[in-house]
Amino acid sequence: MARWIQSRRRPVPLGAGRREDGGTSAATEPAAPIGALRDALAGLGTTLDEATTCAELARAVVVLAGGAAAVLRRTGDAPAGYEAVAGDARLLPDARRVAAAVRETGPPTEDANPAAWLEPSSGGRSGGALCTPMTSGDEMYGVLVWARDAGPPSEAEAEQLALLAERGASHIRHARAYEDVSRTAGDLQRALLASPGRPHPNLDVAIRYLPVGGSALVGGDWCETVRLHFGRTLLVVGDVMGHGLEAAVDMSAYRSSLRYIAASDLPPHRVLRQMDDIASGEADRRPATCLLARVDPGRGQMTLASAGHLPPVLITRDGGATQLPVPVGPPLGTGLGGYESATHALAPGETLVLFTDGLVERRGEDIDQSLARLSALRFPVGKGVDDVLETIVDRLDAGHAEDDVAVLAARPHPRAQDTPREV
Repeated sequence: MARWIQSRRRPVPLGAGRREDGGTSAATEPAAPIGALRDALAGLGTTLDEATTCAELARAVVVLAGGAAAVLRRTGDAPAGYEAVAGDARLLPDARRVAAAVRETGPPTEDANPAAWLEPSSGGRSGGALCTPMTSGDEMYGVLVWARDAGPPSEAEAEQLALLAERGASHIRHARAYEDVSRTAGDLQRALLASPGRPHPNLDVAIRYLPVGGSALVGGDWCETVRLHFGRTLLVVGDVMGHGLEAAVDMSAYRSSLRYIAASDLPPHRVLRQMDDIASGEADRRPATCLLARVDPGRGQMTLASAGHLPPVLITRDGGATQLPVPVGPPLGTGLGGYESATHALAPGETLVLFTDGLVERRGEDIDQSLARLSALRFPVGKGVDDVLETIVDRLDAGHAEDDVAVLAARPHPRAQDTPREV
């Protein structure tokens, strides 16, 4: 079907397209104007998605030079089949022949021509295909293949397509780097969420975490449960400023300090005070909001303390919801302190809901109005805590929230052997 002409060691001859009668073929026609090339380059890399970049590259080549174009992407040791085909696919050579030529010649060297003309080996159509390596730095990400019915391209045309291929490879390199960071952040967040503390058996708990936009790149929202003495459980929800790997790392630090401090069985406001002292001593630590709820099913009560966080909601046994007042101190990491606790009743069958602001906040809306929307919900009587969270997530459309969402629901059911004691 085709053969690789002199590997990539010789450029396309400037006179390759000149006819014997002195005329010129398509090979010597001038390249596209600089403005068109600039527009083609500007249309590449509009997202950080590798497949989208390949499609943009193929379309840009066809708009600039006509014919057909495709990408033979290199994802392992060798290229796979064609991707992102633009134009008439029948003009393209067999992808297996192109892949074999790439394997035979290997990555281009510094003194090698950046493109090679792959032409028919038998009497078929008169055209051929320009095969241009997509390289960025020391890496080769695939081959840009362009074909047309006319003869070989001019040197200027080949240089323009090589420039597009190089720019496309650069965007692919950035896309893969971004994907690596996203995967790391996602793995970190999933590892943290996969190993929460276990509450006492006298407390039913359910947790949901929804990254903004459903992406793998997560932020600093988190939930935690910590077992305390005498059948009590500390419930926690927090929100580190920002998104991505840095926020997830700081979230891990806050979570670690919480577990360490909570082991001392301090009142919630003193736990926040110590967490603030630790965080404010680290210059690079991002501020975070946090809400603590120490639940004591044996006594039918809970103690709340807040570091700049939104108040929780209590769902009564008849399905109604109401906000619980809690003194609000400054966010963690400010070093200002000033945290206080408030105690409320929590009867069996009632459900306490803690959440981050992404659950309720909407752009351009007052926060009181956002909280009122949650408080106005009615919940089916007799449903479990998982059903409660599903109702909240569905009715508030949390899957399309503008920020990460973390929400925790807890319902006590004291057992006969629970022995209430005062700490």
